[in-house]
Amino acid sequence: MTESVTSSTSITVMEAYMAMFKYLEHLQKLTRSDDLAGMLGGMSILADKQVTADPAAWTDWIRVVSAVRQSAPDIGLKLRKE
Repeated sequence: MTESVTSSTSITVMEAYMAMFKYLEHLQKLTRSDDLAGMLGGMSILADKQVTADPAAWTDWIRVVSAVRQSAPDIGLKLRKE
């Protein structure tokens, strides 16, 4: 199933976090990036505590979600003419 970028499906903040995590995990497997692997380690949810391994990861995520909710950023690709 393919959804357009403008699809209006709503998901929770945690579902969005998990989707972003799985996407980054996919990229890490494709690229074998040590940087992404390290970032994913800090973003992992500790099962016994239900918090991220690096508490700042969740705090940063919530800050970004709040910013996007207040004012959707322009993430359109802009090519420079040379």
